[in-house]
Amino acid sequence: MVHDNNSKESAFKFIILLGIVSLLADVTYEGARSITGPYLALLGASGTVVGIVAGLGELVGYALRFVSGYIADRTKRYWLLTIFGYAVNLLAVPFLALAGRWEAAAALMISERIGKAIRSPSRDAMLSHATKEIGRGWGFGIHEAMDQIGALLGPLIVAAVLYVKGGYKMSFGILIIPAILALSVLLVARRLYPKPQNLEPKTIPIEAKGFPRIFWIYLVAIMLVAAGYVDFPLIAYHFKKFSIASDNWIPVFYAIAMGVDALAALIFGRLFDLKGLSILIVASLISALFAPLVFLGNFSSALFGVVLWGIGMGAQESIMRAAIAGMISPDKRASAYGIFNAGYGLFWFLGSAIMGIFYDISIPALIVFSVIAQLASIPFFMMTKRAIGKK
Repeated sequence: MVHDNNSKESAFKFIILLGIVSLLADVTYEGARSITGPYLALLGASGTVVGIVAGLGELVGYALRFVSGYIADRTKRYWLLTIFGYAVNLLAVPFLALAGRWEAAAALMISERIGKAIRSPSRDAMLSHATKEIGRGWGFGIHEAMDQIGALLGPLIVAAVLYVKGGYKMSFGILIIPAILALSVLLVARRLYPKPQNLEPKTIPIEAKGFPRIFWIYLVAIMLVAAGYVDFPLIAYHFKKFSIASDNWIPVFYAIAMGVDALAALIFGRLFDLKGLSILIVASLISALFAPLVFLGNFSSALFGVVLWGIGMGAQESIMRAAIAGMISPDKRASAYGIFNAGYGLFWFLGSAIMGIFYDISIPALIVFSVIAQLASIPFFMMTKRAIGKK
């Protein structure tokens, strides 16, 4: 394949199309996720049920990626799995308006996560082909930034519907609009780019059994970062419990974190293309400081902590996926993304559970666990960096 402006332009257009799909998809399910807790309560679910449904949805959503990634690489049906996954992921949301019982709503919430699990490894593998031409970090950074814009807009749209007394059913119902738009853009992308692998300059294929050792070292680093990362609901719970921020300010803090996430994805993505994995080490050092600021500080230091939390999220979502594309041959990438996501999700879940327990016993213990887990990833990132040989 010739490295010309044409192929660069095609790759960029493909990334933008998938970015638009992600933006609209995030409007749909992040909008829904902002109210599913109180909606379940309205339908008669207990607090325990809400916690279990949310946790189970995330766990299933990450664990299944291991399977869907493997299937994608075995069958090479990347588009089929992506489209089917998005359809399940997005159409489950408006159906929540019709749920008359909490059991039905819970099943739809878990279905939405299953849909995401089916499509994510295939979509990331297709995206990785396009990022080679314009820069791995920049390509994944653009995608993550567009994704986060959707995550910011979705809850705001739902808040607006509730503000004009539209109610929960109307809120879920209106989300069919971004869902249909996302699926339409996805079908356009499928028509324009039936073989995204052609966007990546061809290299001599290397026949290898399994994954290289570097991938497993890198995965350990990623899992340690995930284990030390506090989920935002616990941060929000802390703010409310200790009156650090008012009910009105807590969603604003989250919106700020999402905005920072989008900006950080672009900046760190670009820096990754210039400096390599060193940037992930810098990002880990910065984000490791969020826990003491969030859990020990007043309003202003908590806000600064949330900004650092957003920076870490942006760096993780852009660079971590970009680095895998450079380590793994194209024919095994969906499997690699599946394993990566399953490991990341499992350790995020375990870390969140441990920190939730620590929170009730000792907040300083939670902070120590969070900081140590994240800093423990740095030696593994350094080993990965040395193995890649990138300066």
